[in-house]
Amino acid sequence: MSDPAPHRRIRAQGSAQGPRVMRFLLDAPIQAERNADFGGPDRGAPLARALFAIDGVTGVQVVGETIPVTRAQGCDWSALKPPVAAAIREVLETSDAPLGRQADAPAATDRDAAMLAAVNEVLEARANPSIARHGGRVSAEAVENGIVSLRMSGGCQGCAASSRTLREGVEKMLRATVPGIRAIVDVTDHDQGTNPYYSGKPGASPGFFRPVPADAVCVEDGRIVIDPDYLAPRLGLSVEALEAGFGRGDIVTERLTGGASDRIRIGVRSPQRAWAAEILSDGTAHEIPPPQRRGASDEAKAALAKRIRNHLLTLPESGLPVTYGQLARALGLYWPGAIRRITTSLEATMHEDARAGRPFIAARVVGRGRAGIPGKGFFDLARTLGRGPQKEETAQAFHRRMLVASLRLDAPGPAPASKAAP
Repeated sequence: MSDPAPHRRIRAQGSAQGPRVMRFLLDAPIQAERNADFGGPDRGAPLARALFAIDGVTGVQVVGETIPVTRAQGCDWSALKPPVAAAIREVLETSDAPLGRQADAPAATDRDAAMLAAVNEVLEARANPSIARHGGRVSAEAVENGIVSLRMSGGCQGCAASSRTLREGVEKMLRATVPGIRAIVDVTDHDQGTNPYYSGKPGASPGFFRPVPADAVCVEDGRIVIDPDYLAPRLGLSVEALEAGFGRGDIVTERLTGGASDRIRIGVRSPQRAWAAEILSDGTAHEIPPPQRRGASDEAKAALAKRIRNHLLTLPESGLPVTYGQLARALGLYWPGAIRRITTSLEATMHEDARAGRPFIAARVVGRGRAGIPGKGFFDLARTLGRGPQKEETAQAFHRRMLVASLRLDAPGPAPASKAAP
């Protein structure tokens, strides 16, 4: 008598796609080198036949070891999860090709559609939650013969670090998760944006256009009504937490300025996230990037960065460079955390200088070490901004070059006259 088949571990998790989608996670890919996107029962795919036989299942995707399942409106996941998990387990234990044999592989257009769905699932579940903390977003716009077109929006558009984010983060993640990708292309118009993350301005994001379902946002008697089931997951909340936040005043709704005169812009902001949409005169709506809001900490950092710049410009060349501690004391910052505030504000000046095409004035400040160079963060940020050390250039040589370049900046007031004096 043979040993019984091992019990497969299946975990259910919510999805960033919304409350109607539940992700069923296994410990290994469903079928090697195969992903799928089913809109109904597929004669050649046992998994699709089994899941669509369950009343209330309206969509099934397969992305590696993850099976996102979509439920019908009005159904309850508490009743659906057990039969869905049981169906998945039974198919995997009785079939060695749950998505169909290779002979039944879909046409190229179907494979591209399945890959597009798989890529967006990975972006929503793994990449965008992290990127959103910087005000940005990445979405897959199209797939053609295995070539994926990605568009960056919000804080990623025009950002100096966008290329590094795409190549070293997003692309590696997608290639490791979604099989069959031939190439990944960034189709973002970065020149059209105004670097919204670093400047605090909204910028133009032509690729950020996601239609809002017709019943999710509407205008009634001049009031804008938003379906909590639609809004809650976009703010990373449950419906109950959303309603409680509105009750406490932690979550606020506001009319936004800008846009055409025949359109209404609405924004909802929680302490952690923001969401915004534009409602057209015909009642249709689409999501737009929420505007950046400068908090009190941002204002304080900007004010300190300005003080630092003004102070460094007044120091004689013979007194440079100065250490972080000397700069903090010169500005009257003695309490714990002062050095951290100094380094953070110096990074803000580096962003400003990079946008303006100026040498880094932050090169005038160094650490106390024997090397007499800035901290590691200076060099890391310089690379991120596309102005790091040249090939085979040492940190000391790069810093010296930046320091000499920064000393060519004209100091305010009578500096030009004093330079001409013997």
